[in-house]
Amino acid sequence: MVTPFDSEGAVDAEAASKLAVHLVDRGHDGLVVFGTTGESPTVTPAEQEIVLRSVVEAVGDRCAVIAGVGSYDARHAVELTRTAQACSVGGVLAVTPYYSKPPQAGILAQFRAVADSCDVPVMLYDIPGRTATKLSAETLARAAEHPRIVAVKEASGDLYAGSWLLRSTDLAIYSGDDALNLAWLAVGAVGVVSVVGHVAAERYRAMISALDAGDLQEARRIDRSLLPVVEAIMNRTQGAIMAKAALELQGVLSNRHVRLPLIPANDTQVAELRRDLESAELIPPTTQRDTV
Repeated sequence: MVTPFDSEGAVDAEAASKLAVHLVDRGHDGLVVFGTTGESPTVTPAEQEIVLRSVVEAVGDRCAVIAGVGSYDARHAVELTRTAQACSVGGVLAVTPYYSKPPQAGILAQFRAVADSCDVPVMLYDIPGRTATKLSAETLARAAEHPRIVAVKEASGDLYAGSWLLRSTDLAIYSGDDALNLAWLAVGAVGVVSVVGHVAAERYRAMISALDAGDLQEARRIDRSLLPVVEAIMNRTQGAIMAKAALELQGVLSNRHVRLPLIPANDTQVAELRRDLESAELIPPTTQRDTV
């Protein structure tokens, strides 16, 4: 989930609560708050606590609220985890420690430290394109021995390794790459942690239901209908930037403010995004909207 900011650049907890309700109303059964898409590196622990409490209060009885606790400092990750648990979240998302490029043994030790510091389920996050380090099969297998490490958000693009992970451990996989949602689900992922889902939750829920019912043709049709939106949100610039612009176009957010080093989508990007959302029938055509 993106983190809304007000016109002064402050965290907008009220807007976050309203966004959470909107997303759950449209079919999300879980929300990740303060993952990368939530601009977590730019938000203070105090701000995170305020928003987490607001979101849990708004939708915690209707969905799983998962708190991002990523850091390249294990002590900070543990601190974030303890704060998140105090906010009554349903689980935490622990990304591979980034920038430092630690050895696999250090990564495993950090994951265990996070899991040891809480009583809620832990989802690991493998995204080497951002962290510069891919989780090895051995690291994942050893992490799976911890009773609270139960899932992996997969954004490595390595479907073959994912298949082996499902064969050799009890870890659940969630697709963390919207371009490969259908592929990961076909391999055996149990769901998606999606950026495009901000504007296409009902479509993705229908795709998962189609696969569960054995209707691969319908799942493919839905996946292909969303390709322009995946391209618009995930590939033209950073995902949080375009997700906020898309929510603004849908009238869900009042602005598309982000914090540096991110910058808001420009008018050209928004115009392109509008065309893609219209082509996917996720907002009304411009002519219709202008006459209503």
